[in-house]
Amino acid sequence: MEEELLDGMGAIVGKEGVTYRVWAPHAQKVFVTGSFNDWQEETLPLNAEGNGYWARHVKQSKEGDEYKFVLMNGESKLKKKDPYAKKNNNSDGNSIVYDIYKDWEDHQFKITSFNQLVIYELHVGTFNTEGKQEGEVGDFFTAAKKLDYLKDLGINAIELMPVMEFMGDRSLGYNPAHQFAVETAYGGPDGLKHFIFEAHIRGIAIIMDVVYNHFGPSDMDIWRFDGWHEGDYGGIYFYNDDRAKTPWGENRPDYGRKEVRNFMRDNAMMWLKDYQCDGLRYDATAFIRYLHMDNPLKKIELPEGFRFLQQLNAEIRESFPHKILIAEDLKSDMVVTAPISKNGLGFHSQWGPGFAHGIKRILVEIEDKHRNLQMVVESLFLRFNNDAFQRIIYTESHDDVANGSARLPEEIQPGQADSEYAKLKSTLGAITLLTAPGIPMIFQGQEFVTEGEFSDDQPLDWGKQKIFEGISRLYRDLILLRNGQQQNAIGLTGQSIETLHFNGNSLVLAFSRTHHDHPENPCIVILNYSHQVLLDYQIGLPISGLWQVRFNSGYTGYDGDFSEVNLVEVNTEGAYDDLPFSIKVGLPKFGGIILTKSQ
Repeated sequence: MEEELLDGMGAIVGKEGVTYRVWAPHAQKVFVTGSFNDWQEETLPLNAEGNGYWARHVKQSKEGDEYKFVLMNGESKLKKKDPYAKKNNNSDGNSIVYDIYKDWEDHQFKITSFNQLVIYELHVGTFNTEGKQEGEVGDFFTAAKKLDYLKDLGINAIELMPVMEFMGDRSLGYNPAHQFAVETAYGGPDGLKHFIFEAHIRGIAIIMDVVYNHFGPSDMDIWRFDGWHEGDYGGIYFYNDDRAKTPWGENRPDYGRKEVRNFMRDNAMMWLKDYQCDGLRYDATAFIRYLHMDNPLKKIELPEGFRFLQQLNAEIRESFPHKILIAEDLKSDMVVTAPISKNGLGFHSQWGPGFAHGIKRILVEIEDKHRNLQMVVESLFLRFNNDAFQRIIYTESHDDVANGSARLPEEIQPGQADSEYAKLKSTLGAITLLTAPGIPMIFQGQEFVTEGEFSDDQPLDWGKQKIFEGISRLYRDLILLRNGQQQNAIGLTGQSIETLHFNGNSLVLAFSRTHHDHPENPCIVILNYSHQVLLDYQIGLPISGLWQVRFNSGYTGYDGDFSEVNLVEVNTEGAYDDLPFSIKVGLPKFGGIILTKSQ
């Protein structure tokens, strides 16, 4: 007697055999074929379950079997990979039965408080190719070899650029051919599980980058999956009219179809529940909630896309209250991180492009007289819904260092990214980033002055890390202050920021950061955006006492080119800048210092 059908979609492994289930509403017949029946195409028919679903339990099938579905639509016979397959032998090959729970236990891992997060954006294919032949891409196993380095750097969350199966072996990942399958060249699902486990035992969370604004456009078996389509469009998984159009082709998912929404919902739950990822970063959410944005004044809304995001986020928040949801929306729209109860989208945080653009503009400016310090202030004080941590801030991301743009040191001094000038100004960007309100993110290799542009065929040069080990140390010292590891710097994990000093002529900005639970323990940040070393520079303070210098970018141990400014501690003096107390400090050129109260 045939075993009872198992719940789920795709290939569901049971104690004996595998249940195969697929959605194909326009097929007249559906079969499963594979290595378990010598690839006979019409010997194992699936039974119609209603509403376009087909299923069968195949007792002789097991984990590791290769398979495809055979769909009959009129005169057409279509052989398709499983849209829910968790493993393929390549993007254009066969699906493989995979039991994700085999040799996989609950890690009992919990991401750190969002206000203490320091995120490292990582591209698996280029991050580390140690031990690979020339021309081979990196994978989860080579990437895992650098996790001790990231832990020592102070990183407590990694954002993985998309790892869904894509065409070929090289990609940034934003062309997902198979949403549920993990990229074969990266080591497939076993490789991803290895990487997540190794990260978790080091206290590092994993945030998965997912792409729900478009599918493909290449090697997509879901394109016209069961043979039905209208016009030149893609069939059941896509809009079949003008709504299908995106910057990446006519491949926008049909958010109005319950089955398509479920497909993406099940995908999100797989990363969070099955793989135990600690959050999701949704790519280009503006293209889910809007059809066209060529003219900001004539944006055409897509209500069912908006509702899809709301419903998915509501379910995730209910099921996984401690996991983080991040939107790459890039419209600086409060609704993205507003509560669902107030008709917001319910993301915890969103990428804040204003920070990157504002800081970059002031750093690439050549002459001091043209440098506008107000742009820094605007970058520091912007927040969504009065919550600083609803904004992911960065000076480099994959979008900002590719496709015609370059790494920040390269932008500052093209062709001389390792010059004193580029090193000083780019690290000033890092100091600003890691002392600003928000969730800071750095892009792979940023911490050792990586030059040029980022691309999927240029591995990260780890030899640079040895050359610029001092710069890495600078980042490490900043991150360890920022991520809450040092109690005396807890102000950097707080919501509050207050300007203490602003001088557009000297280009010096000073501000305090305070945690509301520890008002007695503020951090004072003093930044010099000029090319001049400033000695005995006076800053007004609201609090008296002895202040300890916790960070000084002028330390020559970070780099021999940096300006030595010796400063260990400083005591307050009389009133200045309309504040009751003051200090006099030395400031390195294109640098800064961080002070906390002496204990």
